[in-house]
Amino acid sequence: MNVALTKNPVCNICGENKSGNQMMPAALVRNAIAEHIKKTHPDWKPEGYICSNDLNRFRSDYIQNLLETEKGELTSLDHEVIESLQRHEILSSNVDADFIKERTFGERLADRLASFGGSWTFIIIFFAILAVWIALNSFLLLKKPFDPYPFILLNLVLSCLAAMQAPVIMMSQNRQEDKDRLRSQHDYQVNLKAELEIRQLHDKIDHLLSHQWERLVEIQQVQLELMNELRRR
Repeated sequence: MNVALTKNPVCNICGENKSGNQMMPAALVRNAIAEHIKKTHPDWKPEGYICSNDLNRFRSDYIQNLLETEKGELTSLDHEVIESLQRHEILSSNVDADFIKERTFGERLADRLASFGGSWTFIIIFFAILAVWIALNSFLLLKKPFDPYPFILLNLVLSCLAAMQAPVIMMSQNRQEDKDRLRSQHDYQVNLKAELEIRQLHDKIDHLLSHQWERLVEIQQVQLELMNELRRR
């Protein structure tokens, strides 16, 4: 009977019988989580076991209360971090790849035009067209130039080009700002989750060390008792 209970222990919270890999000894639950469990389950005791589902639920509740105490009202980003901790999911992702997939045809066209307009290729082609335009109307077509000096048609074309290029560049800059905002939000979530994971890891290590130290003290006490009995004999 004892072997069966060891293989399939009962959870102190939900009372379900689960396999050993889904259970954790209640004595290994750190004190802060144990105190949080006692608020909803006053009959909580360090003896027995607790299943991983209930333990993760209490951990996420404790982290949420901790963040609310430190930061006040939680945002949607904070709730996503808490949910990822509860489900043990990886939060990091490629923001740039996800952002590029969501672009429309107009946004892709604006990005390409802005990229081309800010390159040396555009500058060289632009100056080449200006030189050809001026040469045609100044030297080659002396009798009937289509745009004589002072090149009013050229000024009109350049004005139209500048008027169309400015909003295209602004569209691309707005998309870059949106990308930077998503990247900063993602970095905040990853950093917050890493901080919480490290804090939990430190607490677990400290609790395990203190628990092992108590066990070592108990073993030493038993050894001393055995040695005293041997001496008496």
